[in-house]
Amino acid sequence: MKSVINIENLSFEYPWSEREFIQLLRQRDCIGWVAESDGNVVGFMLYELLPKQIRLLSIAVHPDFRRNLIGSEMVAKLISKLNSMRRSNVVCNVRETSLSSQLFFRSLGFRAVKIEKAFYPDSNEDAYVFKFFAHQEENAY
Repeated sequence: MKSVINIENLSFEYPWSEREFIQLLRQRDCIGWVAESDGNVVGFMLYELLPKQIRLLSIAVHPDFRRNLIGSEMVAKLISKLNSMRRSNVVCNVRETSLSSQLFFRSLGFRAVKIEKAFYPDSNEDAYVFKFFAHQEENAY
């Protein structure tokens, strides 16, 4: 957990606390993954399994390991869990000011589908809702 909190603090202007992570991970359908390199945690992902979709709650890679496809590989593993009969999309919220995150998700086939006004209570900032659909035809907006 120490490595995850360190990556969180290095990655976000408004980082989650260890307590917030633990509260989420105690929920029934919330799952955390870590990415390792040489035995060290270099990235993490937290997601929730909902009845019809997967909600990506957070993803981050240590700054020293970015641009090495670690984040892309984590999201690809998440996408591989989709199927048309059950969970058909991955959804996540991205801060309107986080252009790098927006570009990252777009590069992986996600599309912005709506705006959540004043979504983030820490800054009152809007969020773009990004979705990846299991079937390409649903992804054509």
